[in-house]
Amino acid sequence: METIYYDLRDTKGQQKEIEDKISAAAKILREGGLVAIPTETVYGLGADGSNPEAVRRIFEVKGRPQDNPLILHVTGAQWLPRYCVDIPPVAYVLARKFWPGPLTMILKRQPSVPDETTAGLDTVGVRCPNHPVTLAIIREAGMAIAAPSANTSGRPSCTTAQDVVQDVGGRVDAIVDGGPCAVGVESTVLDLTCEPPRLLRPGGLPLEDMERLIGHIDVDKAVIASLSANERPSAPGMKYRHYAPKAPVTVITGAPIASAREIERRAGPGSGVICFDEYADMFAGRVVRSLGPRNDKQVQAQRLFEALRSFDETDVTEIYAQCPDNRGLGLAIGNRLKKAAGFHVIEADSQRVILGLTGGTGAGKTSALNALRDLGGQVIDCDAVYKEVLESSAEFQNAINVKFPGVFDAKGRLNRKKLGEEVFAKRDRLDELNKIVFRYLLPEIERRVEAAEGLYAIDAINLFESGLDRLCDRTVAVTAPTELRVRRIMARDDIPEYYARLRVGAQKPDDYYRGKCDEELNNAADSPEEFRKEARLFFERLVESILEKKRHG
Repeated sequence: METIYYDLRDTKGQQKEIEDKISAAAKILREGGLVAIPTETVYGLGADGSNPEAVRRIFEVKGRPQDNPLILHVTGAQWLPRYCVDIPPVAYVLARKFWPGPLTMILKRQPSVPDETTAGLDTVGVRCPNHPVTLAIIREAGMAIAAPSANTSGRPSCTTAQDVVQDVGGRVDAIVDGGPCAVGVESTVLDLTCEPPRLLRPGGLPLEDMERLIGHIDVDKAVIASLSANERPSAPGMKYRHYAPKAPVTVITGAPIASAREIERRAGPGSGVICFDEYADMFAGRVVRSLGPRNDKQVQAQRLFEALRSFDETDVTEIYAQCPDNRGLGLAIGNRLKKAAGFHVIEADSQRVILGLTGGTGAGKTSALNALRDLGGQVIDCDAVYKEVLESSAEFQNAINVKFPGVFDAKGRLNRKKLGEEVFAKRDRLDELNKIVFRYLLPEIERRVEAAEGLYAIDAINLFESGLDRLCDRTVAVTAPTELRVRRIMARDDIPEYYARLRVGAQKPDDYYRGKCDEELNNAADSPEEFRKEARLFFERLVESILEKKRHG
């Protein structure tokens, strides 16, 4: 069949021409046709979600298993009662915050939603895509569009219209080109028919963002392992091998430098490699696809499927892929890579644990860190590294001196008390100093973390502001009552009470650290020795739980 191609990449072009193409696409859908549509996540293969025959064509064209449900695409929460029943209030809370956007909510379905769309389930997935072209098509069609990803089933998803042409061109009625997808991985799927809500598929909306809004969310086992043959998926992408190129994929997890070295050790002349930009030079002579910078998960998500698809145009016999950590978009990227690999995963450094310790001065981080040392751990003290880098970098010194004239003496030594009095009294000045420090400090901290083996802790008051939290397996807030902190600072630093209170007042409150960190270690102990014992037991349990999780994927 002939596939019509509607190019709508320039939505600022001739308005009448754009409207005509949108109307034509909507008409095809109303008449039971299939139209590939752009979204912010990936391209979808759309049909009238209330038309059983049209929906069956989606499964036929994709070669999609019949027990794999579809997602309905709507223009907003006002559409939910048309397709869902028993809608919990949290659905509207989530929709107000994250729609339009990459969030699919699983809800009880209306009887009018056909079994073909839901794969016979009594629930249905609904989302509002964040793409102006597709939203306009839905409004013009006047119906929800059922749309799985537009790739052939099992293949990497399509993030450009050209990918769609390659996979299903000539078998669908129309393809709408709305440009490259901004997110690059499918929507997050959240089941709201249970309490607490359950993450069925990680995607473009990070788990952490949702939990900050609605509290704890359970994670379905299908996120980290494949379902068995007799288990029925309750959302797209849960059961079957997806996103796979022709050559078998092996995913290597762990610290970036460790996973790169593991791939270097394993990869042969016929191997393909997906790696972060920083390690591409390690694989000379092999077919390499860059996933993006190791710290930029947005770019990694955008490049992921194109990297996987591109290997089908090569002669590689196997593919090794570096995997980001599970924070933020990393959970979705890793999930897609592992599904492409059929969950064939190798951990590069299963015994490596990086903890991030933060909290206000005087809370007891020193005793906590000594407890970690008792367990054989090593500490990266960001304040000490700051002093080292400052002493060795004239560029760093000059950057501070330009913003804070007079804080260096005639011999070039930093007067930390003078600098502290200025920045602790003025929040905007502290922010200016931190920006300078982070710029010069982060590369050195990252280098040390990459070389770390065994148990390590990053000691940083500005753990989250600097972005160092993304290097950690778990973050810990060390907290203590304010009056105890003031007395400890006075005794430790031999400073007057007013200056100790000035330092405490310039820092974030304990509630800030509690809200940001994975764990809290509260120090109300009578002595550093007592707290050190408490901290040792705390870290023993924490490290063992992290290692256990790594051992079991």
